Amino acid sequence: MICMSELKLEFVGKQVKDMYGTFMGKVVGIITDTDGSIESVGVDCGSAGLKQLPYEQLLVQGDYVIYIPRWRLDAQKLLRQKNLTLQRIKGLQDIVAENDLMKDDAELVYLKYEKRLNDLGEIEKSVNEKLQARLNELDTENRSIKTVLFDAKLQFRSNEITEEAYQQISTHTNELIEHITIEKSEINNVKMRLTQQTLENIALPPRLPTTMPTSNPKAATGESSQ
Repeated sequence: MICMSELKLEFVGKQVKDMYGTFMGKVVGIITDTDGSIESVGVDCGSAGLKQLPYEQLLVQGDYVIYIPRWRLDAQKLLRQKNLTLQRIKGLQDIVAENDLMKDDAELVYLKYEKRLNDLGEIEKSVNEKLQARLNELDTENRSIKTVLFDAKLQFRSNEITEEAYQQISTHTNELIEHITIEKSEINNVKMRLTQQTLENIALPPRLPTTMPTSNPKAATGESSQ
């Protein structure tokens, strides 16, 4: 079991960046609940002030703490739950197709999973709204970054800043634009996967192999009894 002092050493003082490489700040402390569990991590974000990031959205990787966006956690959880529910429904349909006598028993179970699928449909609407909101935020950030880059180019052409200064601005802004492009691509990919996740498209995983018990240990290893 990891003690609190070890957790503090693991987090405190480390630089924080999001999973796309953008630096966010530096860990300065940890907020704990009454039972000692970690609630959040305090990050100094410079002029943006001190932010409390949820512990469940953080991952230590070497010298850095990686911040995982909430939309990604919610979407991945929904994809797993929806896939499992669809697989169960598909399995019930296969059982009935193989043995019509089990139709009444299967129908009772089917109603439970049908309700679960409807509930997940409501969650999916909420997740899609959050994904679209994030896409809108990224578009706004992208326009703002491009404005900075264009203005820097104008300043360079009018001899207000040096070429070295312009190149530094260009490098940094292009990195930010690349991070935004990657995140937007991931969000659009998740939206597409949710759309394609239907009963018609679901495929059951291969059945697990059945191992036959044996009372002869040599037979199991292929050794000869002679």
